Amino acid sequence: MNRRRFLATAALAGPALAGSSVPAASPAPGPRNTGPAAGPGSATTAGPVRTGADVLAEEGWRRLAGRRVGVLSNPTGVLGDLTHIVDAMVADGHPPVAVFGPEHGFRGTAQAGGSEGTATDPRTGIPVYDAYGATADALAAMYRHAGVETVVFDIADVGARFYTYVWTMYTAMQAAAATGAAFVVLDRPNPVGGRAFGPQLDPAFASGVGRKPIVQQHGMTVGELALLFNGEFLPADGGRVSTLDVVPVRGWRRDELSTGLPWVPPSPNMPTQDTALVYPGTCLFEGTTFTEGRGTTRPFETIGAPGVDWRWAERLNAAGLPGVRFRETYFVPTFARFTGTTCGGVQLHRTGAGGFDAIRTAVTMIVTARRCYPAAFGWRPDNWIDRLSGSARLRTMVDAGAGADDVVAAWQQELAEFRRRREPYLRYP
Repeated sequence: MNRRRFLATAALAGPALAGSSVPAASPAPGPRNTGPAAGPGSATTAGPVRTGADVLAEEGWRRLAGRRVGVLSNPTGVLGDLTHIVDAMVADGHPPVAVFGPEHGFRGTAQAGGSEGTATDPRTGIPVYDAYGATADALAAMYRHAGVETVVFDIADVGARFYTYVWTMYTAMQAAAATGAAFVVLDRPNPVGGRAFGPQLDPAFASGVGRKPIVQQHGMTVGELALLFNGEFLPADGGRVSTLDVVPVRGWRRDELSTGLPWVPPSPNMPTQDTALVYPGTCLFEGTTFTEGRGTTRPFETIGAPGVDWRWAERLNAAGLPGVRFRETYFVPTFARFTGTTCGGVQLHRTGAGGFDAIRTAVTMIVTARRCYPAAFGWRPDNWIDRLSGSARLRTMVDAGAGADDVVAAWQQELAEFRRRREPYLRYP
């Protein structure tokens, strides 16, 4: 049976959950076998990389003992042996009282802009609440209904401001502050590294794909972002989380891209780490009349439109962008934009050479596409590009004929300011 249909038919009836706490947990089981990593460590320990989830499981979930726990997660919330943390907690005798699903849902069945709704998880019998698009007040009501005392966040991010999971985390933190719940972040590596790139969001353009002034490729882990949110933004939005615990990644350095951890697609159109590495830039094509490659086997790496030909790849390769080559390609999307229509375009191939900047690369692609194909290239009528890029600046500069270097130069001061602002919240070398 289709899981979404099954979840819909198993809709949560909303039974009252008695009590505000649970008896003290029985003695924690021995360390769980979460994968190849071994031995205690810290955020700076060299050796096999262990996620915050692995660390918590190895501790026998002791940090959560005696608490009514709600878990905000999706399919990426796995241990080193690929067991989902919710399933592991249930098996180890520490079941959560509630689960909260972000965009795409807790079990990951929904496409972009969708979720799985509120239901009962058929595997565990745990109530699953739909957190995607929920306001802080609505999420706080869910916490109260479930009697949640501690919220555990475990979702793999891809390091781009417009990836919605970090803003679901922000809302969940607001709700925790309102209800007095503790907030625990199980940290994971940033798959695109720890350097920050790109323009900062203008608060006038805040939306579900960017609520606060951080830059487009923030170069932070979700744990670091939680610390930044709690220190910089939440005080003006109702107050800080009183108890914030980040369980750090062990054995990871912020410039490390190859971690040895399994890649679990964080969303249906993020099939590989290669996709994630270009996504902070090429997602900008969602705001144009070109397709960003949804409905192909290489979304965000394959970009184009009907009428595009070999000239785009030739001009992009002539630009000499570091760390990337462009291959002329033709494709027919199976869903989303241009479904069933032959498109021409390019596929990005990262070369492994240093200096790759996904955002500079995408801006160069946009400028070149506009010049090569003025009849085919344009902006979405709703100016979605402004929400993605964080202001009207990219659109207006490109329309005025600015080159990629001019566009990139325009955000360097705010980027430098963001790098300084985030520094106190960084936890990895």
